[in-house]
Amino acid sequence: MESVDVRVLRAARDWHAAGHRLILATVVKTWGSSPRPVGSMMALREDGRCIGSVSGGCIEDDLVHRYTRAYGDGRIPDSPPELVRYGVTADEAHRYGLPCGGTLELLLEYSPDHAALDELVRRLESGELVQRTVDCVTGSVTLAAAAAPESLVFDDATLSSTLGPQYRLLLIGAGSLAEYVATMALFNDFAVTVCDPRVEHSGTWAVAGVEITGEMPDDAVRALNPDSRTAIVALSHDPKLDDLALLEALHSPAFFVGAIGSRRNAASRRQRFIEHFDETEASLARLHSPVGLYIGSKTPAEIAVSVMAQILAVKNGVTAG
Repeated sequence: MESVDVRVLRAARDWHAAGHRLILATVVKTWGSSPRPVGSMMALREDGRCIGSVSGGCIEDDLVHRYTRAYGDGRIPDSPPELVRYGVTADEAHRYGLPCGGTLELLLEYSPDHAALDELVRRLESGELVQRTVDCVTGSVTLAAAAAPESLVFDDATLSSTLGPQYRLLLIGAGSLAEYVATMALFNDFAVTVCDPRVEHSGTWAVAGVEITGEMPDDAVRALNPDSRTAIVALSHDPKLDDLALLEALHSPAFFVGAIGSRRNAASRRQRFIEHFDETEASLARLHSPVGLYIGSKTPAEIAVSVMAQILAVKNGVTAG
C-alpha cells in the first residue's frame, strides 16, 4: 500500500501526460473545524474525474461544477495558481458541509508542470523525502531533498510542503491482535511490517499487504531504521521478543513506542529495564504501556481499536485519556 499523496500526484502526472487539463488542489489554511487537514490534496481533470479529497465531498462537487465539463460549461483555466476560500459565511459552511465555524482555503494549480510532477513522483516512489515549493504568482515549482518531515508552510506567496514515505508501523508478534491492528493501520495509510521469529505464529498470517519478517525483533527495529513517521508496538506477550524490540525502539526517533500487557506486567517491565538495562524513568517516559486508550475493550478487535486510536492521537498531536 502507498500513501494518498503518491496516488494523487501519480494520477495528476499520468493525466497530464495523456493530454488532459487538470487542477491540483491543496488545503493550505483552515480556521475552526475542518473535515480535512492542511496539506490534503486532490487532482481534478477536465471531464470531472478526480482523486484525493479536500473536504467531506461537497467542496469537491463544487470544484467539479465550477471548473469541468462534467455537469456544465465550466473549463479549467490556463492561468497561474489561484486561492479560493470556502465556508466564510454560515450559509456557505452549511452549503459545503463544513462543520460549524469551519473555513478552509485551497491553492488551485492549473495544469501544473508535467516535468516537475514526473520528477516528484519518481523521487517519492523511490522513498525520498521531498520538499515541494510552489511560487503562487507564477506557478513555478522547485523540488529539494528534505532532511526531516516538516509542517506545510504557506504565506500567500509561496507554498512549501514536505512529501515522502508513508507512516510506518512495526508490530512485534504475529498473533490475532496483530492482524486486527495491521488491518486498521492499512486503512489509515500506514505501511505495516510484522516481525515474529516463531514460525508457528507467522506461518498462519492472513492479512494481505503486510511485510512479514522472521528476524529477531531488535534486528528488525534496526533494519527498519525508524524515523519520526514510525510507530513500533510489541504485541507478542513474550518478554524475550518484546523487550529486545522496545529497548531498540526507545532510543530511536520513532514517534510512538508501545507494548501490550496488564498494568502489573507493564510495571514489571519498567523495573526490569531500569535494573538490568540502565534505563531511567525519563527514558521510559514515552513508552505507552499498557498500550491503547481505555475503552473497556476485551476482544482482540476492540483492543486493536484502542491501540490504533492511541497511535493516531499521538501522530496527530492530540492528548487522549
